[in-house]
Amino acid sequence: MKNQVAVILAGCGVQDGTEIHEATLALLRLDQRGIAYRCFAPDIEQHHVVDHMSGEVVEGERRNVLVEAARLVRGEIEPLEGIKPGDFDGLIIPGGFGVAKNLSDFFEAGADMEVLPLLRDKVVAFHEAGKPIGLMCIAPVLVPHLLGAGIPVTVGHDPSVAGAISAMGGLHRSCKVDEIVVDHEHRVITTPAYMLGERISDVASGIFKLVDKLDEMMN
Repeated sequence: MKNQVAVILAGCGVQDGTEIHEATLALLRLDQRGIAYRCFAPDIEQHHVVDHMSGEVVEGERRNVLVEAARLVRGEIEPLEGIKPGDFDGLIIPGGFGVAKNLSDFFEAGADMEVLPLLRDKVVAFHEAGKPIGLMCIAPVLVPHLLGAGIPVTVGHDPSVAGAISAMGGLHRSCKVDEIVVDHEHRVITTPAYMLGERISDVASGIFKLVDKLDEMMN
């Protein structure tokens, strides 16, 4: 039976949800390698809505994270509470500011962040079961809170985010956009993606390597 991966999304759109290219590239690579996947998102209200043309917050508009994430995956989405780690062999969390606004409050709180309790419970269950976990872009900031101190991760070279990871007990490793950082002991894989990338082809290289390493760890 082929492996199956859970993918956790945080909305749709880099400024207030999941980064669309990162999610799409991850799903593409999973499919290319013959790995089945199911996508999940929390059924909660977004932190706020951002006009992606102007970059400004749209005052008074409300959107639901699960409903927005459905846009990204052609409606093939399930509520986050439905994840059963025993049904999966690995987990992927793409980036985008939704990770720092909807899945956590890192956008406002930095190193004093809190993580959505439901997300924490689900990710910790994957980790305790020894399932490999891949995180990209800003998502590695979740690792110290979710999986414990001393796990090496990367967001590329961003000094402020790297400093926050260190302040939370994590270990930040500088990394090129087309490379990955792997912790074999804790089974965690990270790549900078759009924390560094300007070209989608460069971002794809790192994400494909992340999925390839996840596949290797699952087998």
